[in-house]
Amino acid sequence: MEMLLSVWEFFQNNILTKPAFFIGFIVLAGYALLGKKWYECLAGFIKGTVGYMILNVASGGLVGNFRPVLAGLKDRFELSAAVIDPYFGQAAAQASVENIGRSFSMMMMVLLIAFTMNILLVLFRKYTKIRTLFITGHVMVQQSSTALWLVLFCFPGLMDPQVVVMLGILLGTYWAVASNLTVEPVAKLTEGGGFATGHQQMFGIFLVSKIAKKIGDPKKSLENLKLPGFLSIFNENMVATGVLMTIFFGTIITILGPDLMHQIDKGFGKNQNFLFYILEKSLNFAVYLTILQLGVRTFVSELTNSFQGISEKLLPGSVPAVDCAATYGFGHPNAVTFGFLFGAFGQFLAIMGLIVFNSPILIISGFVPLFFDNATFAVFANRLGGIRAAAIIPFCSGIIQVLGGGFAAYHFTTGNFGGWHGNFDWDAVWPFIGVIMENLQYVGVAAVVILLLAIPQILYQRNKDTYFVIAEDFDKYKEILAKKQGVPVDEVVID
Repeated sequence: MEMLLSVWEFFQNNILTKPAFFIGFIVLAGYALLGKKWYECLAGFIKGTVGYMILNVASGGLVGNFRPVLAGLKDRFELSAAVIDPYFGQAAAQASVENIGRSFSMMMMVLLIAFTMNILLVLFRKYTKIRTLFITGHVMVQQSSTALWLVLFCFPGLMDPQVVVMLGILLGTYWAVASNLTVEPVAKLTEGGGFATGHQQMFGIFLVSKIAKKIGDPKKSLENLKLPGFLSIFNENMVATGVLMTIFFGTIITILGPDLMHQIDKGFGKNQNFLFYILEKSLNFAVYLTILQLGVRTFVSELTNSFQGISEKLLPGSVPAVDCAATYGFGHPNAVTFGFLFGAFGQFLAIMGLIVFNSPILIISGFVPLFFDNATFAVFANRLGGIRAAAIIPFCSGIIQVLGGGFAAYHFTTGNFGGWHGNFDWDAVWPFIGVIMENLQYVGVAAVVILLLAIPQILYQRNKDTYFVIAEDFDKYKEILAKKQGVPVDEVVID
């Protein structure tokens, strides 16, 4: 047993929680199962790993570029509040666990059981209707941390082994079911890209796919937007992002002032002009977005091609659930910036509401949910409901993130340690799960697991003829739609 734990600890520390290597080894295994030559397997491993590393560089750059601005807002206005961000949330959850004298190391075993649970649900997909394997390692760690505290908060007298088993089953079920919800939306967006989303806003993506078409008109999307005269420069993603972020960041940084920014941002040189500092911070946003798109294109193609081997030999009919940023290359480039801006407007409005109504807790925006949730929603919303949906949905999401995150940070006490997870699912779904567990105890946990497992069954009953086909063979899926719609395959309407 000790040897197995040592092997798992090595795997968890060096591969599972290092998503670049996790992706790389999945690509390697997939190509090997497809019978590729060793050097083709090696090339796939390198391209998959490097592609995800590029994505990490871009994500880290976006977060790091924005963090001094958040720190400045906190210092300038003397705010003491909880930051809604998965990194702050993870730290707050760990502090909460250790504050009651429990060991945070339980999180490692939670990961093992939850990941195993996800695999089992896919293996028995004939009965469970689960098609996705959640493989976004760093997100798994963040979610395991916050969920561990939720269970300990609701069951303070529970022994460690019981906590680990119960939470492993609950979290593994959530990963499998929630990522499974994104199969159809992602397949339709990417025209059979061969992956799903395994991140922090999976229920949100499903919700967007259902309401976006009711909010707006897909014919009035960013793709069809033709700006006249000098405004035509905004048709280019890099230019639009640079200009809009200069206005957005420039306004905030100007309010904060050069003296404060010198104190909190080591990247602001003593002899650097304030205007050029603002330009550098703002244009870096466009730089990191461009890098992110390169990383996505690099690793997604390798993962999609190689996962066929795993799908055919080990987990029949399954698809990998990966970082939400993988979808950005399949939507309009400006949708990402669009979602960020309107999500920010929603968050700032909600934060002002907390101040006006003397909320017992104040929320500080975290960049990860502010950007990645709302940018992702805008990509899907723009395709289904055009510009109107791509603006309204991220705006509403921003409000939900603040209000839901504020409730969770206050009620579950992680606000005492400065943070909450902050992403959409953890502001709109998990607070309800926590309250159910708190009030109904073991019956509540069982009810949540049963309700989650019922979701794919309901989806399957509604679309039996295409449920598995859309994940396995998108061309065949289009043929089925063509017969239903009575049109040639090239005229099929996918909504």
